[in-house]
Amino acid sequence: MRPVGRSETDSLYFSYPHFEPPQERAHLEDRAPVAIVGAGPIGMTAALTLARHGIASVLFESKATFNDGSRAICIARPSFHILERIGAVSPFLDKALGWTKGRSFYRGKQILEFEMPDSADEKYRPMYNLQQQFIEQFLWQAIVAQPLIELRWQSTVTGIQDIAGGMMLEVRDLNGTYTMPAEYVLAADGARSPLRKMRGHRLHGEYYEGKYVIADVQMPHDYPTIRRALFDPDCRPGGTVLVHKQPDDIWRIDYQLADDESEADATKEENVRASVAAVLADLDYHGPWELEWWSIYSANTLALDDYRDGRLFFIGDSAHIVPIFGVRGLNNGLADAENIGWKLAHVLTGRAEPALLDSYSPERRGATLDVFANASKSARFMTPPTRGWRLMRDAALNLALSHDFVGFLAKPRQMTPYTYADSPIVAADDQTFGQGSPVAGAALPNARLGEGFLSDHLGQGYTLISFDAALRVDLPDLVTLHLALETPAARVLGAGPKTAYLVRPDGHIAARWHDAAPDQVLAAFHLSQGRPAQ
Repeated sequence: MRPVGRSETDSLYFSYPHFEPPQERAHLEDRAPVAIVGAGPIGMTAALTLARHGIASVLFESKATFNDGSRAICIARPSFHILERIGAVSPFLDKALGWTKGRSFYRGKQILEFEMPDSADEKYRPMYNLQQQFIEQFLWQAIVAQPLIELRWQSTVTGIQDIAGGMMLEVRDLNGTYTMPAEYVLAADGARSPLRKMRGHRLHGEYYEGKYVIADVQMPHDYPTIRRALFDPDCRPGGTVLVHKQPDDIWRIDYQLADDESEADATKEENVRASVAAVLADLDYHGPWELEWWSIYSANTLALDDYRDGRLFFIGDSAHIVPIFGVRGLNNGLADAENIGWKLAHVLTGRAEPALLDSYSPERRGATLDVFANASKSARFMTPPTRGWRLMRDAALNLALSHDFVGFLAKPRQMTPYTYADSPIVAADDQTFGQGSPVAGAALPNARLGEGFLSDHLGQGYTLISFDAALRVDLPDLVTLHLALETPAARVLGAGPKTAYLVRPDGHIAARWHDAAPDQVLAAFHLSQGRPAQ
């Protein structure tokens, strides 16, 4: 929503482009390897991942431009590595605001200041703030430069059915209706996913009562880029307020509604302005400001029982809805997109067996359930669901006023990459490694390597990191990186003279060995591609 007199895309700081549906009609019914429904950040990332591995796709978007408002704004470090792998990271680095610190306050007194893990071994900061309009714009720019992707704007998928060797989509745009076959379909059409409804699927999980208004405000405030959480502030007694700085002097303010505040009243412009003014006064800001945009949000943990329906795969919010606390929604969805993207590409190019696709749902649904476990704890603290939870939360906050050690309870459980330890395509872990080194299924940690980083040297497909120069494995789509034990990477990986790590295209460890042999590498490689050991 925007102030009276301004249209949905009449922004104070962002110029929304307008896209027309395809005018050339001759090719619209041509079969596509992959169709992607929804051109938000998740759908575009999936398309770019497929293109990175040589697969063409067609993207359908019902709107004529990018999403309005800041929406998802926090991009975690693992997501920046995804953006780098799909060739889109440069404008993000130029525009986004990196941050490492957060502060929590209770009744106006600071009770916690936390630092997210960061070091010289990391290429990117733990978190970046960037409005979703820019996220979509930068991904779209990468798509325009990619000949393997066609994006059809103002094109609504109105039907889907199974056909031999694929699926048939019915599409409507301003110029008519047509059908298009595709070998596979990705549903990236959001929390209200029409494709999910067409196929008769429902999300299951837990609904939370607490609601938040999220408002974008433009103001020249010099407070640093950190996350601020206000518990029981004067401006919202009994509630919670979150504040984030964004580019172009835009500040994101999320404030919890009281039990007696209706959604209809809370989203009226005059009430949003009054609430924002009260928050700014509580922050001791008394300068000029303009209201840019607002919306409303409720915290839920919902997911499909299975993210796959034959040749249709659900990614992002069409598969799961998670609370904003811990900034997992966008980041979890980007990981979905890359996960199914590289797997589909390897199957479609014959590098892997179709059985590889069976690993998508267990890996990414497992990640969602892990998110739920952490986000639910944060949600109960941020928006206590019952009187009992509120009493316990407030008791902890009161204790934090006089005992510093209690403040850690207000620390958000920030997003971290999920470990696919139970995945059907991850080899059993080598238990001879010492504690502290990354296990099979985990995301490969970064480390300094010469003038750059370990991640800079990974191949586009699989990478075998070896500390034994005598280890030779000849496989297609495999880059071998021989490292010395004197490198920082050896310390991070807990390496010995014959250590080796097999790394997947998404940066996760497929297998590791303290004393690697070629036959072990071959077996793990075939397992990770859905093939039987050879």
